[in-house]
Amino acid sequence: MQPLAGIGKKDRALLSVVLRELSGIITVADTAILLGLSRSATAKLLGRWTKNGWLSRIRQGVYVPVPLESRTSDVTLDDPWVVAYELFKPGYIGGWSAAGYWDLTEQIFRTIVVFTTQRPRTRQQRIQYTDILIRTIQSEALFGLKPVWRGNSKIELSDPTRTVLDMLSNPAHGGGIRTTSEVLSNYMKSDKKDLGLLLSYAEILHNGAVYKRLGFILERQSPEEEHAIAICRSRLTAGNVKLDPNLPADKLVTRWRLWVPSQWIGE
Repeated sequence: MQPLAGIGKKDRALLSVVLRELSGIITVADTAILLGLSRSATAKLLGRWTKNGWLSRIRQGVYVPVPLESRTSDVTLDDPWVVAYELFKPGYIGGWSAAGYWDLTEQIFRTIVVFTTQRPRTRQQRIQYTDILIRTIQSEALFGLKPVWRGNSKIELSDPTRTVLDMLSNPAHGGGIRTTSEVLSNYMKSDKKDLGLLLSYAEILHNGAVYKRLGFILERQSPEEEHAIAICRSRLTAGNVKLDPNLPADKLVTRWRLWVPSQWIGE
């Protein structure tokens, strides 16, 4: 842990500008532009502030301010969502993180799910005591997003319908098919329900597994949604998929071309 240390008058003035203008996270690139310095000089400056305990380095070239009340620079992130979004943009916060935000689940997940066009080497990262699960998507998949404010920072979050879609596309994004099924059920009972939009989003995403999982679950949970179920049936793609790729599945529901765990058949 790095104890806080004093800095000179000039550094204090520069640091004040940086903290005022760059909320959330501080990068070498942004600071260089703000202060009109070379990247090399900026990197040294940020390094000095970090050594003195005024900033905390969360990865190469990226820093966060240390709260004034903190006695060391070994701190937790003030708002992990802002940092996760800024680190991996263009992208958005989604999956179970967004489901919790939209009150579609009561389960609490401490890991933040981030969808990004970046291709990091490590899909699971821990930054300043915060776990981040990273999913790479194509730029064409950046739709169905909602800007939300976190303090003074604006981030992109999947809207309720896109959140459900991402879980149906890969139940791991929702913590498994059980949670995904519960989220869909809550969505169907809420004022956020828009099956037309969900089917429209699914068409854009071009993931045939979505229709198989959605149709199967709707038939069990909401059989009255005959129109949506019929659309899912009409859009079935060739081949069989698992209800949840991370679970063993020993029963094939030919109607939906879906392998499911045997306990789902009798429920």
